Amino acid sequence: MESFIIEGGHALSGTIVPQGAKNEALEVICASLLTADEVKISNIPDILDVQNLIKLLVDIGVEVERTGRNDYLFRARDINLDYLESDEFIRKCSSLRGSVLMIGPLLARFGKAVVTKPGGDKIGRRRLDTHFLGFKHLGATFSHNDERGTFEIDGSRLKGCYMLLDEASVTGTANIIMAAVLTPGTTTIYNAACEPYIQQLCHLLNHMGARISGIASNLLTIVGVESLHGAAHKILPDMIEVGSFIGMAAMVGDGIRIKDVSVRNLGIIPEAFRRLGVSVQVEGDDIVIPRMEHYEIESFIDGSIMTLADAPWPGLTPDLISVLLVVATQARGSVLFHQKMFESRLFFVDKLIDMGAQIILCDPHRAVVVGHDHEKRLRAGRMTSPDIRAGIALLIAALSANGTSQIDNIAQIDRGYEDIEARLKALGARIRRVTSKRADE
Repeated sequence: MESFIIEGGHALSGTIVPQGAKNEALEVICASLLTADEVKISNIPDILDVQNLIKLLVDIGVEVERTGRNDYLFRARDINLDYLESDEFIRKCSSLRGSVLMIGPLLARFGKAVVTKPGGDKIGRRRLDTHFLGFKHLGATFSHNDERGTFEIDGSRLKGCYMLLDEASVTGTANIIMAAVLTPGTTTIYNAACEPYIQQLCHLLNHMGARISGIASNLLTIVGVESLHGAAHKILPDMIEVGSFIGMAAMVGDGIRIKDVSVRNLGIIPEAFRRLGVSVQVEGDDIVIPRMEHYEIESFIDGSIMTLADAPWPGLTPDLISVLLVVATQARGSVLFHQKMFESRLFFVDKLIDMGAQIILCDPHRAVVVGHDHEKRLRAGRMTSPDIRAGIALLIAALSANGTSQIDNIAQIDRGYEDIEARLKALGARIRRVTSKRADE
């Protein structure tokens, strides 16, 4: 098992460039399955989740050519349909959450798919009901294989329809869109997710010949076409990484510029940090965070305690609640965090409490943070990363702490952040990667 050793207390400064967006990459890479033509995708982040998805596509017969560190060509000309039903394929899908995004393209182009419960973060239940209900609306039928623990989906008779999604699921919306683009008739999706990454997927599909309207709204209309062709696409900067770097700069920065962030696609993220008192300065398409000796949490107009809660786009993404919470530990004032979407994502706060943070975990979804105002620094410690976003939050905490910390299970961080230790070292961080035993061994 690999771990990070972090010597805290060193101010960081300089310029850092965000990677391509992980969530968008998983969607548009799977979209390449919808055509036999060449799909060129640039700015793909070099992270574990994406690497494993690309390996899975190679396993099923997709020709993949890497033309640069972050640039790829995909040609899904000769897919091995028998392998898609093999135990080996099912096993690999079960360990990679991004594999769920293959279902829509496979149903649309080949009329069948096999599904097992995918892996991923330990942040609570991530149901697939929205995906399944969307496919059922389109006319797919399901049969459960008790022996293998899989669902076999028949999409040979898909037909366009109207559907109202039970929740604005991002991956669910992406999957249904990809199933609908080759489905005869008109499909209308209401309560669709409308994150920038969904918008990007729709733009790519339209460049491939799809007919999607209503992009950037929660009401999408898709007129099915007979086939799609190749296209080129560039992935947006990762808004979650941008937010992570804003939080890091607020906690331990001595002036940090986050370059080429696509400000117009960050939504409410900069304002969420401003509510914690962080000075977020926009210069062109860059964000600059000056040295923050103090930052004070705002109150609501009526004087009540600030509350930050996640919500579907354009609300605050749940992926940044962990980072915002860590930033609040050194703010002046108090704030209530309400994490609505996942029931286990706040459990990592126990590790911050062990480091000296003043946090009251009210229930699995709510935590109150009483900030130290930099009068009392966090203590170093040994901790384990339970998921990607808690992992980066703990890394930020360790960078600000007194002493040397160790974070185990950093494969979780590697799943979402490209070459993170080298990029932080360039800013002045004292961090190194080691092979270690688990804390309980």
